[in-house]
Amino acid sequence: MENQDLIKQVTEKAEKWLTPAYDAETQAEVKRMLDNEDKTDLIEAFYKDLEFGTGGLRGIMGVGTNRMNIYTVGAATQGLSNYLLENFKDLPQISVVVGHDSRNNSRLFAESSAQIFSANGIKVYLFDGMRPTPEMSFAIRYLGCQSGIILTASHNPKEYNGYKAYWDDGAQVLAPHDKGIIDEVNKIASAADIKFKGNSELIHIIGEDIDKKYLDAVRTVSIDPEVIQRQKDLSIVYTPIHGTGAVLIPRALKDWGFDNVHTVPEQMVPDGNFSTVVSPNPENAEALSMAVDLAKKLDADLVMASDPDADRVGIACKDDKGNWVLVNGNQTCLIYLYYIITQYKKLGKMTGKEFVVKTIVTTELIKKIADKNGIEMMDCYTGFKWIAREIRLVEGQKVYIGGGEESYGFLAEDFVRDKDAVSACCLIAEVAAWAKDQGKTLYELLLDIYVEYGYSKEKGISVVKPGKSGADEIKQMMTNFRNTPPKEIAGSKVVVIKDFQTLKMTDAQGHISEIDMPDKSNVLQYFTEDGTKVSVRPSGTEPKIKFYVEVHADMPTRADFEKAEATADLKIKAVLQSLGVE
Repeated sequence: MENQDLIKQVTEKAEKWLTPAYDAETQAEVKRMLDNEDKTDLIEAFYKDLEFGTGGLRGIMGVGTNRMNIYTVGAATQGLSNYLLENFKDLPQISVVVGHDSRNNSRLFAESSAQIFSANGIKVYLFDGMRPTPEMSFAIRYLGCQSGIILTASHNPKEYNGYKAYWDDGAQVLAPHDKGIIDEVNKIASAADIKFKGNSELIHIIGEDIDKKYLDAVRTVSIDPEVIQRQKDLSIVYTPIHGTGAVLIPRALKDWGFDNVHTVPEQMVPDGNFSTVVSPNPENAEALSMAVDLAKKLDADLVMASDPDADRVGIACKDDKGNWVLVNGNQTCLIYLYYIITQYKKLGKMTGKEFVVKTIVTTELIKKIADKNGIEMMDCYTGFKWIAREIRLVEGQKVYIGGGEESYGFLAEDFVRDKDAVSACCLIAEVAAWAKDQGKTLYELLLDIYVEYGYSKEKGISVVKPGKSGADEIKQMMTNFRNTPPKEIAGSKVVVIKDFQTLKMTDAQGHISEIDMPDKSNVLQYFTEDGTKVSVRPSGTEPKIKFYVEVHADMPTRADFEKAEATADLKIKAVLQSLGVE
């Protein structure tokens, strides 16, 4: 009976898509699903509405209320338009930037959105083709726009697309605007509420003009151009994994002075099916395999890969035995900030107002580096909108020199307000050149950082608990951790507990103090006497609870790396066992 009720509900929703407000192709597909005896497709497409959340839209492409299509994208754009018209009603002309990646339907969704914005009297700067997300962020600021959107599902599988909304500072929307936009989007009842018929006079195509300004700005990120000149033959292999990085990253590397850059030809082709990889995610070794194969043939120094919208970068380099190894997100962030801070000091660029930012689940070694060098370090929640917020709060008073997170995102500048693989690729190439100038590889540089600041290893574990019972179990796990926190973890006493749900911090003596954060978040952190850090949080989008573990080990010399790693692995295993995580 319950299933029949669901079929009745989705049938009623689907029949509303058989009106003239929807195009003939959409109506035909809806009719096919309605007529099919197997109602699986119908249920999946209509059992709920694709929600416009604080990160925008993301979902599988197709017909239906629970899918990415011109109508769900159109509702998002109409809602955003209504919110902009209310918030900037005193401006003579509201303007937005519209960008997109290489995914299937991204151009269609971008053009549809441009039509809707213009139909609402909003001026649109539409990129002439696919472009990196950070360039869209740059364009909002450069053109003085009030908002911007990018059609991308980042590193998700090929079936997905997404829609991210940005505010006038070039960052993804935060409170109160995120909730305000969501309210407006939720008011759009059907396609009849969306103004699809645009005003071509309000749509301006942009491309090379913005590319040049953006690349000029990216070039200013270089700290030591002379070291690049000395090492301009550094052998680099780069792949955009069929994405937007192909448009600008090889060009940016050339601008910086790198003359020996090789691309993976098969992956330079824009391809929404990402046909040469299982997943276009630079966190996965498989996504870099073609680039590493080319690097082996060329005996290259460095491999870099950007995700489809070119906001994240994955890198690989040779270890001391000549084997190619991936450098993880924590290590990459560590290398960037170590290089920036030490070079700023060495070259006399410090003014005393500099600061760096990391997310709360990113390695604490960054804080050690910042503290030792007298640089302010700020912690924020996961997501670059929070890093952008820190930049905005002290704009004009302090100088942002870099920030990143363990999930492979880094931003070295403040003229963009989202993670930026274009500048990040150029900067990691400069770091590799600097290392080579000293007779080191990038791998050896990483080991030297560990020798100077101590070795740490980080590991993320996701425990999946499907269904309603799983959701209840996850909730109970968080309640148990919160109400009866561990007194020790893997034999080391817990000395600090941070609860970001209550914004309270408790030390070993039981003293409670406030945590200064902009919002509450269901995250718990435990710090132990031996420097171990454990972060626990339920996923907001999937049926899983996540554990982030960071442990430390002694590493007095490079030769002690393998021993330190083995010690850390055993410690991580002990930490997970003591927390009851399998």
